[in-house]
Amino acid sequence: MEGTIVQVSVSRGGLPKFAISGGLIHPLGLEGDAHAHPGVHGGPRQAILLVSAEFVEALIARGYPLFFGALGENLTTRGLDFSQLRIGDQIRAGGATLEITKPRGPCSAVDIYGETLGPEIYDEQVKNGDHRSPRWGMSGLYASVLSPGPVATGDIITVVAKLA
Repeated sequence: MEGTIVQVSVSRGGLPKFAISGGLIHPLGLEGDAHAHPGVHGGPRQAILLVSAEFVEALIARGYPLFFGALGENLTTRGLDFSQLRIGDQIRAGGATLEITKPRGPCSAVDIYGETLGPEIYDEQVKNGDHRSPRWGMSGLYASVLSPGPVATGDIITVVAKLA
């Protein structure tokens, strides 16, 4: 399974994140990125947030005022089927290797795009780690950094090891 990184994004904390041409992924995330609530977001198990461009575009088509980076993702990807990603899968993103650690549980900050957005992209099954949910991966997937490296818009992102 392979795709492309269509946007690399950072912020000084909070939503949205804004596009940069590329950067260095290190063990605690993307260089230059900050979190408004570091006790909740970030850290080694939530170093990078990946979101599917296809999911963002589907939500835009349903009327949500979204754009790449709006959901707080560091890497917006195209062509990578998030419904097939599992916790423990390893991904090569540019020059870095990541491991999927958990689905992202959207906080109330996404309510600025519509109060119904949270339930559209996240449900109890996802919260419980059940990949059979039709919403699996829609809210994004967190990853830890197995090996640091550079990442840029246009880089390939590919699954290099499946957990099962």
